[in-house]
Amino acid sequence: MAETQRSGDVSPGRQRIAELARERPDLRFTSLNHHLDLDALREAYFQLRKDAAAGIDGVTWHEYGKDLEANLRALLDRARSGRYRAPPVRRVRIPKEGKPGETRPLGIPTVEDKVLQRAVATLLEAVYEQDFLDCSYGFRPGRSPHQALEALWRPAMDFGGGWVVEGDIRKCFDTLDHGVLREFLGRRIGDGVLLRLVGKWLNAGVLEDGAVTHPAEGTPQGGAISPLLANVFLHHVLDDWFRREVQPRLAGRAALVRYADDFVIVFENEADAKRVLDVLPLRFGRFGLDLHPEKTRRVRFVRPSRDDGPDRGDEPGTFDFLGFTHRWARSKAGAWVVRRRTATGRPSRALVRVWAWCRAHRHDPVGEQRDALAAKLRGHYGYYGVTGNSRSLGRFWEGALRGWRRWLDRRGGPQARDVPGWRAFLARMALPRPKLAVVYGR
Repeated sequence: MAETQRSGDVSPGRQRIAELARERPDLRFTSLNHHLDLDALREAYFQLRKDAAAGIDGVTWHEYGKDLEANLRALLDRARSGRYRAPPVRRVRIPKEGKPGETRPLGIPTVEDKVLQRAVATLLEAVYEQDFLDCSYGFRPGRSPHQALEALWRPAMDFGGGWVVEGDIRKCFDTLDHGVLREFLGRRIGDGVLLRLVGKWLNAGVLEDGAVTHPAEGTPQGGAISPLLANVFLHHVLDDWFRREVQPRLAGRAALVRYADDFVIVFENEADAKRVLDVLPLRFGRFGLDLHPEKTRRVRFVRPSRDDGPDRGDEPGTFDFLGFTHRWARSKAGAWVVRRRTATGRPSRALVRVWAWCRAHRHDPVGEQRDALAAKLRGHYGYYGVTGNSRSLGRFWEGALRGWRRWLDRRGGPQARDVPGWRAFLARMALPRPKLAVVYGR
């Protein structure tokens, strides 16, 4: 995954930039790089993952930190003087979840490049957080997938479901047009130092199998600047366009929710949904992006009206967003509400990973196994533990128990006698049971 962006204490300089950006939405910032100082680089360094893989230079986080102040001073001097050269990103291939035999690329920048990218991204973020709209949630400080799901739930309930358009952008991060991206950035940023650094990252190239290639499209892989650049791009292509040009022309209400390159639009009116779905491919195509024709679709999601449930031939559809399938279901009080369950295939893929871990670590001390599995289960509950999804969580818990028992039983030898009775064992080494982390629709 890319280095995630975090927001710590906001420096007075960045706070002033944010205030200016908020007060003057048309202001073009031409002098920002003096805020790129040693404190900003040091803060960026300590926000990086300490155990992350090294880039093409082989330098780890700990090795870079042995002479941190000197390294940061040298980095700052090169960045400001224009002598900084963005190194190629080391690309590795990892198995694609749920698709045996397929892989996806993973970019690994150098530690130094991560530091500089994060510092620049934090500086640009002070400007763009004032521009980005409430409908955008991905890779933004203080925002989460659960907040995006809540933002989707509210209009779906208010509109009585209505009609939903799911958007699927093909290889969004890999196909962003560099020229268009520079034009979007130039509307708000006029600082030559920062724009040159962004240009160097766009042109840095990728090292794979000993060869360096220079893609003409896409954002830098693996670093903190990539999600921000994608958000800037999609803010102009989708978010701001939808607010300024689409919503005023609609006959009914509509709400857009976007998380990174994944978005859903809820419409009160069917005709509005049809019109927008027709124009979306044209809008994205104008900026070099391609919507998947089969995965970008319109779904009838109208709340059932009859007391005994919907007519079988006119039953509302379902749609997926952020790992959940959204559907209409009865609440405990008998009312129709929008509920979420873990999307098809997600639990099984997660259990495959749990079982593989149990197999690989079956000879570890059982106490250590229990602690590691408990952490995995709590992580699953922390994301998928939402109202209406208890049954899926229960099945996941049961599947994890089966996997653990299977590989404990197959340890063989004297170690197998460490688990004489499964019930007695679980009384001592119980795994946490499913627990809801987020309650929707109070």
